[in-house]
Amino acid sequence: MTQNLTYTKCGDYYIPDIRLAHIDAHTLGKNGRMRRTFLEQNNPILFNDMVLTETLFPHLWEVQQTCDKRKELLMADLLLKNPAPDKTTQQLAWVSHMNSLKAQAEEIILRELIYEEDVA
Repeated sequence: MTQNLTYTKCGDYYIPDIRLAHIDAHTLGKNGRMRRTFLEQNNPILFNDMVLTETLFPHLWEVQQTCDKRKELLMADLLLKNPAPDKTTQQLAWVSHMNSLKAQAEEIILRELIYEEDVA
């Protein structure tokens, strides 16, 4: 595979005319940013390869979307297994219970999708 590159002369140097492909800009959420940091710190070769091939942002966006969907499914599943107290009579207990379920779901998501560990 060969590419025909054009060059621009700047002084005594020729600089390749490289342009990035246009991609739709989406705001990454917490999980997408955490995945980026994980790749950057723990797998810099893959991170740099994805940056150079312009696949990093689509990958991060896919991880973000997958995490959001997985969190909804986990919350529903955890709520079925651990029913919440009555919201109208025990507001603080309900909030505490829901926060606990949310934390459990986020821990599972971190291990499964962000850090790609097997959950036993």
